[in-house]
Amino acid sequence: MQNTTPHPKQVRAHVFISGRVQGVGYRYSTVDTASQLGLTGWVRNLPDNRVEAVFEGSQTVVEQMIRWCYQGPPAAMVKDVLVEYEEPEGLRGFEVRRFE
Repeated sequence: MQNTTPHPKQVRAHVFISGRVQGVGYRYSTVDTASQLGLTGWVRNLPDNRVEAVFEGSQTVVEQMIRWCYQGPPAAMVKDVLVEYEEPEGLRGFEVRRFE
């Protein structure tokens, strides 16, 4: 018997978070939260003191993660979250990346 349950549309959000978001555990909290939600992607610090992240998953869950980005971990003070939607790449897992 074929599974006829429709798969939720996968989306990719490329997110830039500014404020006091480096040195406060933001990246590792992002990994924990995204992994708990079942998202794939990555997160990294940028030289201009922002954090950059990519989230792939169902639209509902990606939007939930973006809402979390506005708060972040307890020590963070988020000023702004910029979101750009892109075509999903089918990433696997969620990791911290280094800026190159």
